[in-house]
Amino acid sequence: MIPYSLNKSGAMPTTATNELKHEIWQLLREYQQSPSENIRNQLVKLNFGLVRKEAHYWTNQCHETYDDLLQVGCLGLIRAIERFELSKGHAFSSYALPYIRGEIQHYLRDKGVTVRIPRRWLALQQQAIGVSRSWREKHNRQPTDSELAAALEISPNEWQEIKLAWVNRAPLSLDVPIQDGEEGSTCLGELVPDPNYRSFQLAQEDQLRLQQALVQLEKRTRDVLECVFLQDLTQKQVAEHLGISVVTVSRRVKKGLDLMKELMGVADD
Repeated sequence: MIPYSLNKSGAMPTTATNELKHEIWQLLREYQQSPSENIRNQLVKLNFGLVRKEAHYWTNQCHETYDDLLQVGCLGLIRAIERFELSKGHAFSSYALPYIRGEIQHYLRDKGVTVRIPRRWLALQQQAIGVSRSWREKHNRQPTDSELAAALEISPNEWQEIKLAWVNRAPLSLDVPIQDGEEGSTCLGELVPDPNYRSFQLAQEDQLRLQQALVQLEKRTRDVLECVFLQDLTQKQVAEHLGISVVTVSRRVKKGLDLMKELMGVADD
């Protein structure tokens, strides 16, 4: 492997950059012709900077450790290496970043709050913390809900919904022990009736039907739907990622959703 050094500005010299790109391209060609763990590990090492950059960004957005995010990001990089097609003519770094980012985002969702809160509400909740701090310093008291809503330029009703969503972002486990007088302790699940059990069963069945319908789609349409709905990429990002036009992405999304409805037997409203 060629050793590379940075110039005074911290950037890699152009010659070294070109040599690195050429080495990566050669290894990708070898891996596509004859996949091996050794070549894959070399590619991971050469592209590790992409993972470092993305992990560093997300450490400022969450409470997970940098090392954990590095490991997760490497899984995304490996997926990109395994799926990259030389014939498409894409730059590998541009191709790999959505995989690295998507893997980290999925990990954070799994590790994060159970109830998903809209991004706008999360932003308003964070803004409310700063407003409350400034209000205490200025008025020597906490702002009322009406004052907070006015400062955030939202309705009092929406602020109440944000507060409720934030409080209930991590549901209480049904296995939590509850004291039951002389009978000793029991768990919350045994005391709470479950009238929605049938609804839960139906939701599980719908998820299975959804997965079965997805695998029946043509590969390119399935890839587009996965990028849009599972990796949270914009249609423009999907177009760049898959090497197709934004119009094609839009058509594939509509076609895919229509086929999914047909396969699942869902009638339009």
